[in-house]
Amino acid sequence: MKLRQILFASWLGLMCWGGLAWAESKVFAIEADDLTGQSISLESYQGKALVLNFWATWCPPCVKEMPELEALSQAHPDVQFVGLAIDTQRNVKRFLEKVPVNYAIYVTGHRGVQIMKTLGNKAGGIPFTLVLNADGSVAQQVLGQIDSAQLDQILTKLKN
Repeated sequence: MKLRQILFASWLGLMCWGGLAWAESKVFAIEADDLTGQSISLESYQGKALVLNFWATWCPPCVKEMPELEALSQAHPDVQFVGLAIDTQRNVKRFLEKVPVNYAIYVTGHRGVQIMKTLGNKAGGIPFTLVLNADGSVAQQVLGQIDSAQLDQILTKLKN
């Protein structure tokens, strides 16, 4: 690789939101457990528009936005929705009995905080939502509760 290309790539990485250009490739390397305890990789979501939501059962804004995310997942069937719980299997299973969703939910436990930091959420706060185009580029990053109407507009414009 020529020095000019290396410098340009470095500059481009610095110009992206908190290094998110680098983080985009990290999304598909995430490993978590499904609700049966089986380890999965998000690699299978590569090539698809994706909403990735970090949440926890003990987080009031997370709980409040779950029905909104569910409604958006139904309104946008061409977009994959994935919830990554920074919680325990037991708590998540109990929660989903009361607030069911049809999109995929996986459990990261406390290591989810480090995963979020790797993806650009330096504060490590939740809820944290990343919206990715099918090519893996970040379309939107939301720290805190989503605005359902705004997210609906973003999902409508995604590059599938």
